[in-house]
Amino acid sequence: MQLLESVRLGRLVTVVDNRPEIFPVNYVVQHGTVLIRTAEGTKLFGAVMNENVLFEADDHDVARGWSVIVRGTAEVLFSAEDIHVAEHAGLYPWIATQKLRFVRITPKDVTGRRFVFGPEPLDGSVAG
Repeated sequence: MQLLESVRLGRLVTVVDNRPEIFPVNYVVQHGTVLIRTAEGTKLFGAVMNENVLFEADDHDVARGWSVIVRGTAEVLFSAEDIHVAEHAGLYPWIATQKLRFVRITPKDVTGRRFVFGPEPLDGSVAG
């Protein structure tokens, strides 16, 4: 979760009409969960209709990189208290649209990998 806290762009993966869909989203980590903000539409519909979702974020520089996947449950926030807490997370739309809905992803499983970039081994072995 510390790695997720270091970036603000990730991808929400859900299923809509029996098809996997992936949505780039800005997000924040709040109280050990992933919080996104969205407008009405396919992204919100997918989060509502599929309690189980995937969330992925990654980052890199010239020498190394990382990727984290969160498998969890998505919940659209409705209570005044939950929305009040979410509004204080510092999550703002990146584009000039109203995004009135908050979706909180509560992790069931968090996995990740770190990568060190380098040349391909000449003998076909995997660097480790």
